[in-house]
Amino acid sequence: MQCSACGNDPPSSGPRRKTRKRRARATHGGRYLAARRSETEYEPGSNGRVLANLLGIRSAREMARVEQREFIRTAHYAVQQYCGAQRLTAGHLCDLHRQWLGTLYPWAGEYRQVNLSKGGFPFAAARLVPFLMGDFEENCLARYSDLSRARSVDPWAALAEAHTEFLLIHPFRDGNGRVARLLTTLMALRAGVPVPSFDRLRKHQREAYFAAVRAGLDRNYEPMRRVLTSLVSADRP
Repeated sequence: MQCSACGNDPPSSGPRRKTRKRRARATHGGRYLAARRSETEYEPGSNGRVLANLLGIRSAREMARVEQREFIRTAHYAVQQYCGAQRLTAGHLCDLHRQWLGTLYPWAGEYRQVNLSKGGFPFAAARLVPFLMGDFEENCLARYSDLSRARSVDPWAALAEAHTEFLLIHPFRDGNGRVARLLTTLMALRAGVPVPSFDRLRKHQREAYFAAVRAGLDRNYEPMRRVLTSLVSADRP
């Protein structure tokens, strides 16, 4: 994952993203905050492999272990806290991110202020993230929070749309993939459908998964729908 200071926007990802950029400029006046120093720094002695953190962890292996331990705890918290009747919001996703990484990073639970890309694919510009998350809450979370009552909505299409759109925004400095999985788990539980088991996502399936994210730029969520259903319909090899 590559990052840059948010003053240098990544290249546009097509007509759809351009439309959103114009709307965000009208809403926020084109302003953005300077990147927090801790978001762009790595832990001294980590050889650029571990982000600067509150515990001074320098080993990538140790950081992965701590993050996984905290993620398991946060998954239990998420189910207890957000499987009720309340509508899911962007604030709830920030809370989950903070619950997970709050002991590790000072920016946990806050929208990123650096641009991110992966494999040459740029995610939404950092200065647009607050607007895009507001749009995501209004047009995705508000519509699909209670799928058990939305009889006319295909729950798998809704899960695919929410999962894809969240990843395209990539609102946090790190950990977006696992927050997306938490969101999908919560939505599936609330809809009464099987929960996709993301640990079934094998190496040979990852390219299809990333291609499904990219397809979301054209509001094509069928590839992600196929990926998600494959994670519940097949036995573990």
